[in-house]
Amino acid sequence: MSPLPGWRAAFRIARRDAARAKGRSALVVAMIALPVLGVTAADLTYRSALPTKAEELTAELGSADARFMSTSVGPVKLQQMPDGINWSTPEGAPDPTPEEQAKPVDVPAAFPEGSRYLTERSVPASVTTRHGIADTEVSELRISDAMLRGRIELTDGTYPRKPDEIAATSDFVKAAGLSIGDSVTVRGPELTYTLTGTVELPADLRADALYALPGSVIDPWQKAADRDKTILPPQPSDPKWLVKGPAGAGVTWQDILAANERGVVVKSRQVALNPPPDSEVPMSSMSSGYSTEAETTAAVLTVAAMAVLEIVLLAGPAFAVGARRSRRQLGLVGSCGGSRGQVRAVVLAGGAVLGAVGAVAGVGAGFGLTALFRPMIEDFTGNRFGELTVRPWEILGIAALGLVTGVLAALAPAIVAGRQSVLESLTGRRGTRRSSRVLPVIGVIALTAGVGVAVYGGVAGDTVFVAGGSVLAELGVLACIPVIVGFLGRLGRGLPLTPRMALRDAARNRGRTAPAVAAVMAAVAGSVAIATYTSSSAAQHAYDFEPNLTPGTVALAASGIGADAELPRSRAAVEQNYPVSGRPADFGRVWAGSDCSVYYEEENGCGTLELVKPTGEGHSCPLKGKGAEELALRLSADEHKRMMNSPACMDENYTMVAFGTGEHKIVIGGADVLDTYVKLDDPAAAKALADGTPVLLNSAYAKNGEVTLKATHLYSDRDEKNRARHPGKARTTTDRLKVYVAPDRFAATPGIRMVMPQKTAERLGLHVEDYGSFYALGRDATDAEAQAAYAAIDQAGNRAYLMSSNERFRTQDDTILLILALFAGVVTLGAAAITTGLSKADAEADLTTLSAVGAPPGVRRSLSGFQCLVVALTGVLLGTVAGLVPAIALRLTDLRAALEKMREDPMQSAYTPIVMPWETVGLLALVVPVLAGLLAAALTSSRLTLARRAG
Repeated sequence: MSPLPGWRAAFRIARRDAARAKGRSALVVAMIALPVLGVTAADLTYRSALPTKAEELTAELGSADARFMSTSVGPVKLQQMPDGINWSTPEGAPDPTPEEQAKPVDVPAAFPEGSRYLTERSVPASVTTRHGIADTEVSELRISDAMLRGRIELTDGTYPRKPDEIAATSDFVKAAGLSIGDSVTVRGPELTYTLTGTVELPADLRADALYALPGSVIDPWQKAADRDKTILPPQPSDPKWLVKGPAGAGVTWQDILAANERGVVVKSRQVALNPPPDSEVPMSSMSSGYSTEAETTAAVLTVAAMAVLEIVLLAGPAFAVGARRSRRQLGLVGSCGGSRGQVRAVVLAGGAVLGAVGAVAGVGAGFGLTALFRPMIEDFTGNRFGELTVRPWEILGIAALGLVTGVLAALAPAIVAGRQSVLESLTGRRGTRRSSRVLPVIGVIALTAGVGVAVYGGVAGDTVFVAGGSVLAELGVLACIPVIVGFLGRLGRGLPLTPRMALRDAARNRGRTAPAVAAVMAAVAGSVAIATYTSSSAAQHAYDFEPNLTPGTVALAASGIGADAELPRSRAAVEQNYPVSGRPADFGRVWAGSDCSVYYEEENGCGTLELVKPTGEGHSCPLKGKGAEELALRLSADEHKRMMNSPACMDENYTMVAFGTGEHKIVIGGADVLDTYVKLDDPAAAKALADGTPVLLNSAYAKNGEVTLKATHLYSDRDEKNRARHPGKARTTTDRLKVYVAPDRFAATPGIRMVMPQKTAERLGLHVEDYGSFYALGRDATDAEAQAAYAAIDQAGNRAYLMSSNERFRTQDDTILLILALFAGVVTLGAAAITTGLSKADAEADLTTLSAVGAPPGVRRSLSGFQCLVVALTGVLLGTVAGLVPAIALRLTDLRAALEKMREDPMQSAYTPIVMPWETVGLLALVVPVLAGLLAAALTSSRLTLARRAG
């Protein structure tokens, strides 16, 4: 006899009920499967994208057993760790002498007997492309050898087999516009090769490199440089050897110790995967060791806790409606003698059945979608998955989580169903129940306490408090939802019929509406929390970013002595090939005495030019020097930011020297430099330059509207032309110049502190030279345009270089925010649609009544649309509020860490902003609810469906 006869019957009833109500069951399964699908796909993607130790070794060694390489200390005894990364000379051993360091190391002599090896060297080079010229790296490596499989794979064509053949990565070929069979020339020695194939590095799909046979690039280049001194010699890397040890033996720890005796460092696959005990590692006593286990951050803890809560809330309304639709069946169970416990068992069994189906469906769909979108994921992450890594216990845990949360979501409806009287269940009457007055009070207390705990955790830097407080605050909002939904009914008095009915229906059936709103709120809260934290971090990174040019500009500068004569041709090359807009703004450089860029090798062989910075308030940076640390202890983050942004502190911590200016950062130019590069649109400043008055961009260098310019006019004896004009000893001049002071915000202009008219510089006895031009860009240049411009500059004499913005190297968070917004939008649409479908199923009697009293067919559609709109909009707004709690708490944690660093070093930024992702919030609060309402209205039938009377 079965020990659980009641549960057998409960599961049989639940299974048959699920099969009978296929539509509702499918909605419930979807509620559970959606989160399980997401977690499964995330787990598979994370585990597959994260390389194992063996995969990392394959990416570095291919199928070789080890990599051997010499060091910079010569053939002296070494010690190394098993990872092959850390090495040193033995403790207490004397430092190698220069003579020892200069001796070559015989690396092949350290190979185990019977080994086979490949050599590898790389050299930076400028090569021709279909569009022009590009800089890349050429590696001499026989990539056709089977020892490279797993590290480099052929994607098209063939491997290089001859000295005049070369292969390239797919990314380089695409950017260069090349095809198999095209010629590629290494500029300088003018070595030409035929492109025979394209390859990819599975561990780095964005690699930009060329591969040739050993001895086919570096040696011919060096010989060409030896013959022709105008050719710059190659700058190759130190050679490396990939070694395949004796069959079945590999490269052991004993082989490594023997190689260390010869001054060779080895990275062995066998040793890295199975390291020897510390007692056999001589260097272990010198290593402090480290933990490779990643610590769980506050963000991960918080999001994980909120994700579990989201699964429960998404499934909860489904079982609540399901239990209500099964009232008559549950009443029959009670009328036949079933106890309240058995009635609860039927509802819980329904949760278990549908939870199991949803968990299996979610796991299966997660596997399918991960496999389907694997190429896209690999392109996004930049590396191939070695294999789809499945950890069975994690997948089983995810499925069990779906099953358990399904049962937990059915728990509250089971308790409610067990409390209903048999008479109410059989007659279909809902009875009259007053809303709990205690629950909202508890909700407000939980919300207040949760916010307080989360904020305390943020200020104290305690991640557990941040996660716990965030979940408690969200639970508090959940407890307040019935009251909020009840209040919605009062808002419909002045609205048209359909929205008024939707609001009053939501308020009247708050037991149905509240779980639906909670489901949407849970879906939105996590996305808003991550989006807010991401946008805030992006704003912080943008603030800390140091640009090399003003946005939307590019600079052409001379690259050598006397190169100004070639500038007209170089300017034409840029203007014909780069997407510039408007006229160029020419600028020059200024110096005193002999030119230090020419006579730098001589001691006291050139002059100096200095823009003297006054001392005192408004001129000296209070965050640097005496008393700075004491001041930092009293500053808030906002006060510190204001000081750091002041002209006095602007270039104290970091200053960029460019455009041939030196430390004084003075350029020769006119009003077009202000307009094109500085972005200072000020007629008064333009007039000042025209009148011979310099424009100062950093007001900290001015006192009473004047700057002090100190020049040392020192001339080298080798500077015969200028020496003849300025005989005698060096002289130092100090001039007070009246300047036009620009607004403080222009003190941050990259590379320029003051713009001086040429006639003013010449009046002061300074030397001036045309140095380049600034251009405004209409858009960012493509790879083809940049390569064409470089080639044109080269054809113009290669006496100038193009300086482009480093904005492209910044971390771009816009894509992350867009993905978060789309994810939250899809989840919100799904939750709103599913819960609206369940609400429609529960309210079918009301819709039938509407039709019976003569309501037009379109009312059914518009009512469903407004019901969905009410659920989605209310849930989104509450979710936005709930999601701000963990985001703000996490930013407070970051603020605490930033303040600690700032007080150790007052010149470190403590700016930790909290920035709302208004695009994401706008999409969720406006677009998604309206779209959900329109979809609900479009998918609702306007025709009346005849139904059998219940009872």
